[in-house]
Amino acid sequence: ADQVLALDAINPQTAARLLTPLTRWQRYNEQRQRLMQAQLRRLAETTGISRDVYEIAARGLGLLS
Repeated sequence: ADQVLALDAINPQTAARLLTPLTRWQRYNEQRQRLMQAQLRRLAETTGISRDVYEIAARGLGLLS
């Protein structure tokens, strides 16, 4: 998530692509799922984040269809 935030300021589309593995949190055990969801939530709630990154993070959490 830290790297996505850093890259978001430079290249939002690439930053959004880096989120793809986090959106597949259902494939992991419960502990890892919680950690991955927490980072997605953190990104979705970040003020000033690009639309690209917000959309991927929010979809990964099921906030958007």
